[in-house]
Amino acid sequence: MLNILVVEDDKNLRKLMSTILINNGYNAFSAEDGEKALSIMESTHVDLIISDIMMPNMDGYELTNELRRANYNLPIMMVTAKETFEDKKKGFLVGTDDYMVKPIDMDEMILRVDALLRRSHVMNENRLNIGGVELDYNTLTVSRDGDSILLPKKEFYLLFKLLSYPKQIFTRQQLMDEIWGMDAETDERTVDVHINRLRDKFATFIEFKIVTIRGLGYKAEKTI
Repeated sequence: MLNILVVEDDKNLRKLMSTILINNGYNAFSAEDGEKALSIMESTHVDLIISDIMMPNMDGYELTNELRRANYNLPIMMVTAKETFEDKKKGFLVGTDDYMVKPIDMDEMILRVDALLRRSHVMNENRLNIGGVELDYNTLTVSRDGDSILLPKKEFYLLFKLLSYPKQIFTRQQLMDEIWGMDAETDERTVDVHINRLRDKFATFIEFKIVTIRGLGYKAEKTI
């Protein structure tokens, strides 16, 4: 599942938005201000941010600006009571992708989230091409030169995730939460086992490799 971070200082609204996102199939994380959001992102992969503007410590403008300066290109949607053109202009100038004015229609929020994720090629990306290798999400197959390898579901999801974000480091816990679910009773060693299986199966593939980042986790790299 995709991870969405809700940054909102209103506790009740933050909880409501998170609940709606979970009910629509997303993993939801929450923060009360920009500083807490940045702290969460140090250890958690986030696919999209929904952020209020007026918050203590670090507001939505500052948060967006910090993320863009650090080369985070994930979609960011601002949600605020400010609705003047100048407010919206400032939001877009610092790097936001969309804008909603309070009070929020939750159905519209979900539609906008879906659209942002589609545009960022994160959601509904059923095929992934790495050189001459094609990963087909619908059939769980990896194909090259007319030959296909059918992978077990967890192995495929793990490989697809890593190759969708080449060079990005994922911790074992991040991969566990997304591939196996946050309530999974297995431990992080399960990730290592699946990584080793993938390395064995694709040892002859020169198009990509899975790299261990000691003490952190894994990343995939395109090699041609």
